Amino acid sequence: MAILWNSLILLFIVLVSLFLIRVLLFKTGLIYITNKWWRRFEDCFHVCQFFKVPEFSDGMQHNQLYRKVSVYLNSLTSMEDSDFTNLFTGKKSNEIVLGLDPNQVIEDDFLGAKVSWINERKLNRNTFVLKVRKADKRRILRPYLQHIHSVSDELEQIRKDLRLHINVRDDRDDGDHDDDDDNLRNGRWRSVPFTHPSTFETIAMETDLKNRVKSDLESFIKAKQYYHRLGRVWKRSFLLYGPSGTGKSSFVAAMANFLCYDVYDVDLSRVSSDSDLKMLLLQTTSKSVIVIEDLDRFLIGKSSTTALSLSGVLNFMDGILNTCCFEERVMVFTMNSKDQIDPAILRPGRIDVHIHFPLCDFSAFKTLASSCLGLKDHKLFPQVEEIFQNGASLSPAEMSELMIANRNSPSRALKTVITALQTDGDGRGSAAGRRLGDGGSRKSTDESSEHSGVLFSRDNTVKEFRKLYGLLRLKSHRNSPSLDSATAGHKDKSPSSDLASLQRDD
Repeated sequence: MAILWNSLILLFIVLVSLFLIRVLLFKTGLIYITNKWWRRFEDCFHVCQFFKVPEFSDGMQHNQLYRKVSVYLNSLTSMEDSDFTNLFTGKKSNEIVLGLDPNQVIEDDFLGAKVSWINERKLNRNTFVLKVRKADKRRILRPYLQHIHSVSDELEQIRKDLRLHINVRDDRDDGDHDDDDDNLRNGRWRSVPFTHPSTFETIAMETDLKNRVKSDLESFIKAKQYYHRLGRVWKRSFLLYGPSGTGKSSFVAAMANFLCYDVYDVDLSRVSSDSDLKMLLLQTTSKSVIVIEDLDRFLIGKSSTTALSLSGVLNFMDGILNTCCFEERVMVFTMNSKDQIDPAILRPGRIDVHIHFPLCDFSAFKTLASSCLGLKDHKLFPQVEEIFQNGASLSPAEMSELMIANRNSPSRALKTVITALQTDGDGRGSAAGRRLGDGGSRKSTDESSEHSGVLFSRDNTVKEFRKLYGLLRLKSHRNSPSLDSATAGHKDKSPSSDLASLQRDD
């Protein structure tokens, strides 16, 4: 009995001692010192090989591998466990970025092998030194470097600043040598930061359709080897069609933000010839969305101000040049209607995915009311639903602007929408309804006799809004060939849409 009692006391003392040692190690930081000593002890029994990645080559040119290694190492969680780590402000005001300190050591695990990196700085030259055990070198070195390449490329793609590129007119024949030199130096594209806030989370679209589009894009960006095995160019093309103001331009922005791709907006009125369009294509980059808006206007009634031919546009869509230099690109074409378009133009290969953007229905109205007014339900919703069932409809852009203008009073905003649907939306939800953006005038039934002094009062809201909206649309007709560009800077107001065809290549 005494022996058993003594054994229990001894066991208790051992457990308490282990607990105190663990607390001492973790609370005082001795665990990190112990791990460091243990690694040094292990290194005494292993032969290691070192590989240097200098920042500059012998010709003082930047070593691209050095930049990729830097991006990769800054993303490792082991960075936080290092003795010294620099903190920097990121591109966003509230973003904190970890950075390597000179002579800092970072450890990494790959395929069960442990490697370490040293940020070496000598004579004002930075070098990353990779230490690998010789027993692991043949097994992991090449796969590890390929892993660094792929991870750094993904991180740079996510973190890069997106750009919106627009083509400028070729003026090299007008005798202006300054512009000539500038075009030669910068090409035919001019760019600005792409800061459109539209995302797939903010656009008003059926959840199932939205998920199918996202899944299609995710499959595309991972299908490089599959496309090459089929002998096909790695690209995807979309057609967005529907009346003006239904959110096609905002949908393009959501695609670009989802893919982290730059946007190239091709203005066909500024293209002088078929060869000029080819040169624009040659100057685009991979990982980009190339957009041509209102393609139906060009196909049905080609403008006389450009020498661009229909054949040139078709070759731009899927010609030999397209197949040679169009890797990892998404093409998007917008139309008001595809009813009068030759089916050969819309065939797979030229157009892979068709997405219809209709006028608002009641489901889209509720999405807009939730987004613009913060309303999930309201006593006026049944009245709005009844009006929609009678065939009335407005574009998302019109309906959203009415809500935004009266956002301080949700009830007044809904009454304004009801008035607009009754006076300006009758019959527009039907197949025979008028097309928005056709340039035709609308017959107003608002007979308000007096101006109340408030721009968006209940009685005068529709009348004043139509004047403002018509003026904006008129300016858009005069200054830009794109009807949807007027909505590009607004928050997305797209209604529910249908994926008319979704033909996957992978």
